[in-house]
Amino acid sequence: MTEEILINVTPRETRVAVVENGMLQELHIERGWRRGVVGNIYKGKVQRVMPGMQAAFVDIGLERAAFLHAADIVRPAPVNGETGEAPVPPLPPRPITELLRDGQEIIVQVVKDPIGTKGARLTTQLSIPSRYLVLLPRSRVIGVSARIEDEAERTRLKSIVGELSGAGPQHGYIVRTNAEGQSAEALGEDITYLGRAWTLIEERSASSQVGECVYEDLTLPLRAVRDLMRRDVEKVKVDSRETFERLQRFAAQYLPPGADPESRGLAERIEHYTGARPIFDLYGVEDEIGRALEKQVPLKSGGYLVIDQTEAMTTVDINTGSFLGQRNLEETVFRTNLEAAQSVARQLRLRNLGGIVIIDFIDMVEPEHRRQVLRQLEKALARDHAKTTVYEFSPLGLVEMTRKRTTESLERQLCEPCHECGGRGMLKTPETVTYEIFREIVRQVRQFEAERLLVIASPKVVARITEEESAAVAELEEFLGRSIRLQADSQYAQEQFDVVLF
Repeated sequence: MTEEILINVTPRETRVAVVENGMLQELHIERGWRRGVVGNIYKGKVQRVMPGMQAAFVDIGLERAAFLHAADIVRPAPVNGETGEAPVPPLPPRPITELLRDGQEIIVQVVKDPIGTKGARLTTQLSIPSRYLVLLPRSRVIGVSARIEDEAERTRLKSIVGELSGAGPQHGYIVRTNAEGQSAEALGEDITYLGRAWTLIEERSASSQVGECVYEDLTLPLRAVRDLMRRDVEKVKVDSRETFERLQRFAAQYLPPGADPESRGLAERIEHYTGARPIFDLYGVEDEIGRALEKQVPLKSGGYLVIDQTEAMTTVDINTGSFLGQRNLEETVFRTNLEAAQSVARQLRLRNLGGIVIIDFIDMVEPEHRRQVLRQLEKALARDHAKTTVYEFSPLGLVEMTRKRTTESLERQLCEPCHECGGRGMLKTPETVTYEIFREIVRQVRQFEAERLLVIASPKVVARITEEESAAVAELEEFLGRSIRLQADSQYAQEQFDVVLF
């Protein structure tokens, strides 16, 4: 599998695309006026403790107060003296009123951006990422990413980090997937870097005011190199000279020549794209973005997906469409579902859909077919950077899954609700609006004195009234004893109208 990372930079917007085998898999967007705050650390102040919700609202200087649940508040715990790896035993939960009080100042980190009407989600379990490690201040836990499956490699990495952090370490670490195969020297450089970063955070925390950011995560291009670069990433292409030079300096700091003996150094894989054609056009990314905003996703076989994103969950419906198959119905359904499983995994990642996802695969009779479709879905999700959990088929033939959500979906980053339908996705028909107008005319005449009435509405509604409801208008005029005049206005939406009295 070939993988490339494309970085498109304009004065107020930066976009990062992950392309695998020529197909867009992920898109990350950062706009200058609305940068995400996930990973940032703030000095906050508790505005209100809510015992009934076991949570608190915290002012961190954003537009809306942020949310901190009792489960996300870290408390000191006894530590196993021999290994220093895990708390023994786990502490029982305590009421939020014993952990926080109104007006208390607290250092917190954002784990979810504000989404919709909800404020940011916070934790007091701080974490500082580097290329190979994540620092967990004062936790003394050493863990290894579950994506590193080789047990010998997991043991090696854990041993190296344990030795480098010293006896009775003051901080804990999580070994990231990128650390697989790395040397003790490379991991040591990360530990030193994280130590300096934490010292600076402590100093800023002591001197900063409430609402100030004491640690800000890297900009999108640097985060992309830090978090998305793997050994199978062949190239990072960036169309900005300034950003290219910044990435080169960053790469030199994090992965100097010789630190990665099994693959080329990171800096060597970063290229400045100077072509006349826009980089996203060259790779077909712009077209893919447009398709990612559509509800219907075609499959190569002729089937298709229908994706609906709601406030509570995302639903995916699979249909055979024009795919007829060659053997029998069960085989046709099975082949369509196998293809759909791969497509669903890609669309979730591309559209950045999170939370609860319900997938309605086409009904299959054979239990083995269900098992294979589920395994195909899990395999396709394995390359997703977000944490996913997939459950077995329900009695109704649905697959329930969750995908960790930290930022808005692609659709909600790029789009807004339709001004005409208010986000419903449907418009009242001209016929429905016509009868609403008739009812409003009667209502107005009964309330106010008037000799004549003027109805202003959209051209489509006025056309329907004059062409198909002219008799009804005449009857209404006779019934009310008032004249009614119609006026079409192209500025009016289909559901919009005014009844003016004279």
